[in-house]
Amino acid sequence: MFNSFGEIFRFTTFGESHGKAIGVVIDGVPAGVEFDEEFLKSELARRKPGKNRFATQRKEDDLPEVLSGVFEGKTTGTPISIVIFNKDQRSRDYSNIKDIFRPGHADFTYFHKYGIRDYRGGGRSSARETAARVAAGAVAKMILRELNIKIEAGVIEIGGVRAKNTDFEYAKISPLFALDSEAEKEWIDLIDKAREEHNSLGGVVKLRIKNLPVGLGEPVYYKLDNILASAMVSINAVKGVYIGNVDSHKLNGVENNDEIRKEGFLSNNAGGVLGGISNGEDVEIEIYFKPTPSIFKPQKSVDIYGNEVEVNLKGRHDPIVAIRGSVVTEAMAACVVVDMLLLNMTRKMEYIKKIYQ
Repeated sequence: MFNSFGEIFRFTTFGESHGKAIGVVIDGVPAGVEFDEEFLKSELARRKPGKNRFATQRKEDDLPEVLSGVFEGKTTGTPISIVIFNKDQRSRDYSNIKDIFRPGHADFTYFHKYGIRDYRGGGRSSARETAARVAAGAVAKMILRELNIKIEAGVIEIGGVRAKNTDFEYAKISPLFALDSEAEKEWIDLIDKAREEHNSLGGVVKLRIKNLPVGLGEPVYYKLDNILASAMVSINAVKGVYIGNVDSHKLNGVENNDEIRKEGFLSNNAGGVLGGISNGEDVEIEIYFKPTPSIFKPQKSVDIYGNEVEVNLKGRHDPIVAIRGSVVTEAMAACVVVDMLLLNMTRKMEYIKKIYQ
């Protein structure tokens, strides 16, 4: 249960980190969307592991196979199924800890919830699952680009060092998806140092959604901001989300209110959302990732029998999750926005008349 996300545009992921494959079934996609399989591949390539020393060295092609829902380059309106076969599992890397809980991981909670110890990587809680989300997000982006709605993200902070500039164009060519070329130099040194010390780092991703219409969001329990926050926190290692000006809690009302003139808002402290509904400004979000829990230092833990033990991990792991995580934040945001667009089509009688009269 609960492996699905969304109301109308809804996706369900399946598979485990060390299983035969992972994949996604996407429902609610309108018929007639131009399906760009090369774009789908390029989105997965952005997230895939093994590209450089800043990510896990697990070598996966992450080549998607579209099984259904597309015919002659267009979506058919039926469920789109996409599978990605795992090629480079090394379950033996985990054999020495098959009965031991890894600090910072979901091993402990999964075991106590289900009573089964699948020690091959993280299983469903592994970041490997996010490849399926990126596939769903790529389909959502195909819809959004027909509406000129753009979603972009990049890293704005690593190891407590925050960027001074925000350049989303630079992030597209940066190996760290960095928003600041100067900060990137310091971040590379921090990551290399953490790797040498068998440690890991946390980071912050900044995401922006441009050209949203006014009116997206369903008060009071399916607000745009609360669903975006839910989508982000569902991503592995995310521990916090801030929408709008991250310093708003330090301001008073006069400073924080976004005054309005005929031409629009004079500031965007609200981050593009008022009362849970888009106000036409850019939606701006910061997403906070904890350090990768897989570190190669001895740590104290217990085993499934309650014995106190010492953990020594093996395997291949990201020194920082936020870098590849930035691609996943875009995917989840795209899925939320498409879902909100489809929901909003039913909110005025004039919209319904345009279709049926």
